[in-house]
Amino acid sequence: MSTCTTLSRVLAEPLGGSATTGATWLLLEQSGPWGARALTQSHLDPAVGRALEARSKGTGLRVALIRRPGRHAERPPRSSRRVYLAHTSPDHPWVRETEVADPAELLSLDFAALGAGDHGGTGSDYRGEPLALVCTNGRRDRCCAVLGRPLAAELAADGHSTVWETTHLGGHRFSPTMLVFPYGYAYGRLSANTAKEILTATHEGRMVPEWCRGRSFWQPASQAAELAIRQAVGEDRADALTLHQEAVPDGWTVTVAHRDGRVWTVEVQAGVSEPPRSQSCGAELVTPARYEIRTIRPALVPV
Repeated sequence: MSTCTTLSRVLAEPLGGSATTGATWLLLEQSGPWGARALTQSHLDPAVGRALEARSKGTGLRVALIRRPGRHAERPPRSSRRVYLAHTSPDHPWVRETEVADPAELLSLDFAALGAGDHGGTGSDYRGEPLALVCTNGRRDRCCAVLGRPLAAELAADGHSTVWETTHLGGHRFSPTMLVFPYGYAYGRLSANTAKEILTATHEGRMVPEWCRGRSFWQPASQAAELAIRQAVGEDRADALTLHQEAVPDGWTVTVAHRDGRVWTVEVQAGVSEPPRSQSCGAELVTPARYEIRTIRPALVPV
């Protein structure tokens, strides 16, 4: 029986526009097993998990659990939990780190402010290597476990100490998937070599368009438009572009502005992927949304 990742590759499903959206991410360390709905199906107090889910809705803040690669059931819980906050705006991306003795302490944070990019002095500036999350939640989709766990383990064994396993990045059919901060670019269909290339590029302030699903700060149509411009002009500097999206009949108009003054108008059309396929192993057949670039027009010639 074909897996969802095999079918997605065979059907040449595009990666662009498939990244999970979230302006800011709250990442909470939680060792041990995870269920399909990890915030309420893990060793985390389910009442706290439900409260985190409720508080984050509509704020632009996404909550995920993270753990170190390895054999989780054999690891005793730590007395404190590592917490990261990561904001992915191209104007001012940041990552903060802190620790909590009780995850319930996180409920005192201003989730709306965090979603808008204001960390309020929480924690301290994270100044380490790029922070990478590899989706490994096999209870959510087996491909994430079968493909994601070996990738996370190899990266960790190769000395990338800032790689974590995480509960859900969306797009199981693109496994193994990885989300990298500070910029918030999501990637799919990775190998160990391509993942290492991405971590090196991120350290240098770049992104890698070839395996990129999009920047989580943008909505899906804008993700697709950004990648189309990057591929058209050969731009890989992570914060070179800013976008503005407007809905139009049958799609969107995305204005893409380069920091050097160039501007493009990108027409993105809403479509669906045919034939029907499962977005996750064992799930019903659906026609996933796809974002097709209709036109790219220069909107301004630099002086």
